[in-house]
Amino acid sequence: MSRTPEFLPLSDVAVRAVSGPNGRHAALIEDAFKVLIETPGGGVTITGDVKARAGAKRAIQALAHRADADDEVVEADVRVAVGEAHSASGQASPRAVRKGSVSPKTKGQARYMEAMASHPLCFGLGPAGTGKTFLAVAQGAGMLLRGEVDRLIVTRPAVEAGEKLGFLPGDLNEKVDPYMAPVWEALTDIMGADQLRRRREKLEIEVAPIAFMRGRTLSHAFVIVDEAQNCSRLQMKMVLTRLGEGARMVVTGDPTQVDLLNPRDSGLAHAVSILEGVEGVAVSRFTSADVVRHPLVERIVKAYDADALQTTTR
Repeated sequence: MSRTPEFLPLSDVAVRAVSGPNGRHAALIEDAFKVLIETPGGGVTITGDVKARAGAKRAIQALAHRADADDEVVEADVRVAVGEAHSASGQASPRAVRKGSVSPKTKGQARYMEAMASHPLCFGLGPAGTGKTFLAVAQGAGMLLRGEVDRLIVTRPAVEAGEKLGFLPGDLNEKVDPYMAPVWEALTDIMGADQLRRRREKLEIEVAPIAFMRGRTLSHAFVIVDEAQNCSRLQMKMVLTRLGEGARMVVTGDPTQVDLLNPRDSGLAHAVSILEGVEGVAVSRFTSADVVRHPLVERIVKAYDADALQTTTR
């Protein structure tokens, strides 16, 4: 790294916001852009190559603007500022970053990533397009690539096939793959096709329907339970109790999109209702403001939310 320094004058309140508690905010920016940030007084000094400095400067200026406007600056804001700075620099978008490195685009996503990193069990709830599954896959893939877990296991209920996959041709992966298309797309984006293929061949990445989790203890693994709103209460209890030593689990789903014959059988909302507040459990809720797909998707979600509200008040 070039040691070329650049001084960025900031107000005292902005310097404190950029530095963060115990220097945590500055450390996040340093790690994201591979720069060195120092606070000599009256501003910050950024040391690094030209491109790295430019990205870090954009993130710092965004945080300084918030601080000077008397808005609180928390870690989630730092992660969002970093993601926006990457996008503005023309670097790879979060969906194209390799090696498990993904930047959040909204504060809700940033808090979700913090929750996954700090809790053994995390629930991600919200509408389509908010990044629930993609960010969970990115977190698990990153931990696998860094050697923090031995396996990445993704499971989801195959509701359309009634969990009865035996009549379909092919091995287990071939039977389940149609239901896992969004997961494979995310893994390919994050790891690349060659890396993904090698990891699958070594059984470090596994996919399986919920029914195949029964009787197993999942140790030193990162487990993603996707489309969990379609798990029954019994299935949800079963899969949650598979956690073994050194394992982490993320459960994602949209409680408003239950495909079960009896929506009241859904185990997702029930699990959240009894586990929220339990030590080691985090619950992240997304809204239409966190939708990062086509802008029309956000408007569609808001329209359905408004209709649901009107229905409940009639």
